[in-house]
Amino acid sequence: MAGRYEYKVEELREGMLGGKMSGDKLEKVLNEHAREGWQLKAITAVEVKGRIGPGGVEGVLVTFERPVG
Repeated sequence: MAGRYEYKVEELREGMLGGKMSGDKLEKVLNEHAREGWQLKAITAVEVKGRIGPGGVEGVLVTFERPVG
């Protein structure tokens, strides 16, 4: 039987990372998830809709994977 996995997707916007999409802050997020057993699967650049007003901001969807069980 093939291994089973679970996935988690985090939406990170510029504002959530302190204004500018910084490598140091993204690295911190990745390391926090790694401590919980999550492995980076993909990073996808997206335009994330804001809660207030039209338009969006640059952001990323970070997909993590880890074995179930």
